[in-house]
Amino acid sequence: MCLSCLRDHLDITANISKQVELQFCRNCERYLQPPGEWINARWESRELLGLCLKKVRGLKDLHLIDACFIWTEKHSRRIKVKLVVEGNEADHSSLRQGAIVEYTIQNQMCHECHRVEAKDYWRCVVQVRQHAENKKTYLYLEQLILKHKAHENTLGIKPMHGGLDFYFATENHARKLVNFLESMVPVKVTSSRRLISHDKNSNIHHYKYTWSVEIAPLSKDSLVCLSPKFRHILGNIPPLCLVHRVTHGMHLIDPVSGQISELNGLNYFRSPFEAICNPRQLVEYIVMDIEPVQQGSHKPSSATKGQVHMSERHLLCDVWLVRASQLGTNDNTIHARSHLGHILNVGDSVMGYSMTEANINEQEFEKLKSHQIPDIILVRKLHDRQAGNKKRSWKLKHLTYGAVDESLVKDKLDFIEDLEEDAELRKNINVYGDKTKPQTEMGEEDNSTDVDLAERLDESASLGSTINETETEDKR
Repeated sequence: MCLSCLRDHLDITANISKQVELQFCRNCERYLQPPGEWINARWESRELLGLCLKKVRGLKDLHLIDACFIWTEKHSRRIKVKLVVEGNEADHSSLRQGAIVEYTIQNQMCHECHRVEAKDYWRCVVQVRQHAENKKTYLYLEQLILKHKAHENTLGIKPMHGGLDFYFATENHARKLVNFLESMVPVKVTSSRRLISHDKNSNIHHYKYTWSVEIAPLSKDSLVCLSPKFRHILGNIPPLCLVHRVTHGMHLIDPVSGQISELNGLNYFRSPFEAICNPRQLVEYIVMDIEPVQQGSHKPSSATKGQVHMSERHLLCDVWLVRASQLGTNDNTIHARSHLGHILNVGDSVMGYSMTEANINEQEFEKLKSHQIPDIILVRKLHDRQAGNKKRSWKLKHLTYGAVDESLVKDKLDFIEDLEEDAELRKNINVYGDKTKPQTEMGEEDNSTDVDLAERLDESASLGSTINETETEDKR
């Protein structure tokens, strides 16, 4: 059969797809190149022509001679390409035919634009958690973040169970926050990454990074039982200690002898332990009598001499107590030695742990002898919270929260009272004047400790913050 008859009776373009769809992202104006790459291509450019040819089926058994665009209106969402092909078989090697392929542009949002629209365009996340019943350390860390503006580069802050998630667009900003947290409180950091995409041509990998920051589950006023290993590291301090303060390390104090020591986060997380009693187990007692312990009457043993550091702020005393719930019905007083002699007076209310009634299931505690466990361990003086809320003329600012439960509100109020009593702790945070509360008059009697005016900042100083901050609400 001659070439003219072959051209009339044989169609070598029959297997070529004449209708093809192209996926186009309107936001970034890129086209989808299967399987998952999005490329930039101008209208009727060589890049767009190459993409169109890759989408055509049936060209495998033919030899492509020529390809060109046929003019179409851009707003028509149609692209037409004219193809000239030649048969590959021996009988059809000299047979050339043309075909027109029409492309329909379909809108499809790419992954990057989808993340932007969904507010999910972060690359790094720092997950801050504290798995503890008491959140005082977490609240203290929150105030440090606000004071030093460590959250200023975040894309968003999302409240999660037990803490907050900080989202960042770059790895450097996330690492900066992690380094800040490590320098402020005892934390344990673990990192991971997940591959998002990989460009084989340029060998570029895109990851999502996650840092998990675990805050030590110990807070102020928690009672701990130290192992012999930690006691040796801390200068042979007695086993039962109170957490006096948590900053870059955990400051411990023996409530019976007044001995103090500091445990850093590195040593703690090598052999972590939990508190045997937390502030929610505190019992209220009434001071019936108090007698200061004379200096030198409580001497350290020869094994610890030279290693002991005694607290200069606290004063040892012998206290005789009655449980507040049994006042007037039980005249039997309970004796306890305490480090709170500098603030306690007869008739004061004081919070403490009743060791005779506490249900403690801890291996190191069970090894202690009976003479090493006092009947009562006094923790702190109890102030009139309702009167303090009325007279308190200052406030704190907080990062965004989710649902606030009663336990968190109580922890916030306890943290505020700790700030009133500890001037050194207030130096590390910002305290703002509350204009809605009347100032306490000079002649007005006030037994509670208040913050000096010189320590308060103007609320307008924090208007430049990029994060939604809420004020502390005093619950009466």
